[in-house]
Amino acid sequence: MSVELFLSIGLPAQRAEETLKNKQLTESLAAIIGRARRSSPTIDKSLGSMLYHVATKVKSQERIDFLLPYVLDRRVTSEPQINAAVQFLTANPSNIDRDQFEKSCGVGIVVTEADIQSAVDTVISANQSALVQQRYAFPIGQLLNDVRNQLKWADGKLIKTKVDAAILQLLGPKTDADSKAAAASKKAKPSKAPEVSGDSTKKSEAAMETNGVNFDQSDEKVDMFKSLSFHAVGENYTTQGYVINDDIMKRLEEHKKEVEGRVMTRFPPEPNGILHIGHAKAININFGYARAHQGRCYLRYDDTNPEKEEERYFTGIKDMVEWLGFTPYKITHSSDYFDTLYEYAVRLIKSGVAYVCHQKVEDLKGFEERAHSPWRERPVGENLQLFSDMRAGLFDEGEATLRLKYVMEDGKLDPVAYRIKFVPHHRTGNKWCIYPTYDFTHPLCDSIENITHSLCTKEFQSHRSMYYWLCNSVRVYCPVQWEYGRLNVNYTVVSKRKILKLISEGHVADWDDPRLFTLPALRRKGYPPAAVNDFVHRLGVTMATVTIDPEMLEFCVRNELNRTARRVMAVIDPLLVLITNFSSLTSATSFQVPDFPERPDEHLRSLSISQHIYIEQADFVETADKNFKRLATNQTVGLKYADLVLTVDEVFKSSSSEKIELLKCRAAVRDSTNKPKGYIQWVLPWGLECEFRLYQRLFLHKNPEDSNEVPGGFLSDINPNSLTTMTGVVDPRVAETRGAFEQFQFERIGYFARDPDSTEKKLIFNKTVGLREDSSKLI
Repeated sequence: MSVELFLSIGLPAQRAEETLKNKQLTESLAAIIGRARRSSPTIDKSLGSMLYHVATKVKSQERIDFLLPYVLDRRVTSEPQINAAVQFLTANPSNIDRDQFEKSCGVGIVVTEADIQSAVDTVISANQSALVQQRYAFPIGQLLNDVRNQLKWADGKLIKTKVDAAILQLLGPKTDADSKAAAASKKAKPSKAPEVSGDSTKKSEAAMETNGVNFDQSDEKVDMFKSLSFHAVGENYTTQGYVINDDIMKRLEEHKKEVEGRVMTRFPPEPNGILHIGHAKAININFGYARAHQGRCYLRYDDTNPEKEEERYFTGIKDMVEWLGFTPYKITHSSDYFDTLYEYAVRLIKSGVAYVCHQKVEDLKGFEERAHSPWRERPVGENLQLFSDMRAGLFDEGEATLRLKYVMEDGKLDPVAYRIKFVPHHRTGNKWCIYPTYDFTHPLCDSIENITHSLCTKEFQSHRSMYYWLCNSVRVYCPVQWEYGRLNVNYTVVSKRKILKLISEGHVADWDDPRLFTLPALRRKGYPPAAVNDFVHRLGVTMATVTIDPEMLEFCVRNELNRTARRVMAVIDPLLVLITNFSSLTSATSFQVPDFPERPDEHLRSLSISQHIYIEQADFVETADKNFKRLATNQTVGLKYADLVLTVDEVFKSSSSEKIELLKCRAAVRDSTNKPKGYIQWVLPWGLECEFRLYQRLFLHKNPEDSNEVPGGFLSDINPNSLTTMTGVVDPRVAETRGAFEQFQFERIGYFARDPDSTEKKLIFNKTVGLREDSSKLI
């Protein structure tokens, strides 16, 4: 299938390319185009748009067969008519009354551009005095709603275009005074005190407005979010595919007032595992988009599966959101709305679009459209009683579910809305034994919380039509769902099940093992949250799934730590050096050096040198070749900061292992005659003894879950050298650390972070990332 087929019916190039990525939609639209061309070889842009709407919104072949002739005969000519047709066919899956159908979706009614212009002129005239007085502060949604009431089947985008043009003609271009008046009006509105759940500490209103993060409106990260072509608050109807029904404009006006014109987003994780690097993107997009528009973002736990939820996951999720620098406007739970969701389910049963089913879980897997449930057409009264019995615990688990009469975009028929689980809930206790599914909970909780932009990863694109259908079937405010591409990182796994397998088999210690790419693991390894956020922003917000090697993240980490990590000298594999002529040296034995070389006067630390020092074993070889620039019997080396040059006189080895244990050296003050090829770090013998944990990739291959690349499965791809533990010595000043996770640059070695397992008697440091320089070119 080529993109030319879809371009030929007038689809924009981007939409045509996105359609090709959806196999089921591609096949459906291609078949519809084929049928259309049999009756009309030439398809104009208007008809092409209608065919696209049929393919994206009508999932049942039987319904397509019923509706398509109306479209081809130009009796159904607008998106509102398509939406009404879909709603009618969904509510009346069999024995369709054609007269009622045609009446419900305005069959044969043609709304011309002239009709729309006439209605707009009438509405503008009726509101002219108020428009002239209030100018651009006048609620435009009211005008759109008035036009819609006159022309139910008119195209919403064309109405908006005509209204905007009429306002411009009446008032002229927007002036600075208009912008100031709008800002003053907004400022004058009394702001509601933020309500914070018991799980969140109270924050000031100012902190809530910016999600608790210092934030510059000129920041390029803000610009990235402002450049996204999402709808304006209250203008959901301008979004492609958004379903418009009789009272949608009224609901949108009410919604806009309730949110006071603010952007409202949410980050809705399931509390059944630990967040990973992919969640960092979701957190940044949801909180970042709200922040860029001075809006608000909820942290909502989707706690609808009590079997898998643990308190540590709730705490861990909140900790990671705050670690990344964001403060939720409110912390909520899907369980906060269980009573309301139950009422909505009853409403759907009464509308005839939900029913109680007794098919087993195994019978529903791979369920095809033609295999209707034998209980699908139960009477409403019987369904209401059975659903009440489910809630009362009169059925065992698996004996009954509540299902919705809807065909999802992936072909799944009648998704489950409620299932029975005799498991106490961590917040509601034993009040409920039925729990809503994610597909049911997600859109309705978004509606309850007045979310303006429901931002999801791309795998939820196929759920979007159900999202709109569900909100409109319950007849509540319907947010707009927008999707973005997932973030994947090579050389790792993020599946909860697979990480638990790694833990249970002893390949990693826990969820925060620094070899993993969970957010607690990255924090423990020493990754600064600013670097993680920078990494996400460099990737941008696109529909494409991004799979990237860890090097880009490491680049961002180095950039941040180079700016923020204090310099300290350490030796991870010590070799003792005795400076035999130390007492006769004329150079200073104490000196001050900068913590940050790029800011030499900002932070200084004191160093002292003595007759005995430690250097790295790797910084000495008995005979140097031309590529080795450090200490050897035939080559001198400089001591960093001490202004001394060492020359080896004697080498002492262990009698049992031939390992070098001691070097006797002479030192000379550096001058123009003895400039060394390189300089090395050193530490006094009475420095602090520490454990250093050096990490490599956990897996040997890029895609450890790919059976073609790793036929034996991901557990067979474990790198046996992913962790090396060394005992060495570090400058005693690291004992003055601010606590766990503080980062340092151990000079010439890399960036390290203090591990939370550290004690007063034993410090432990995890290697975060190496230095920019190649390890073979250390100087």
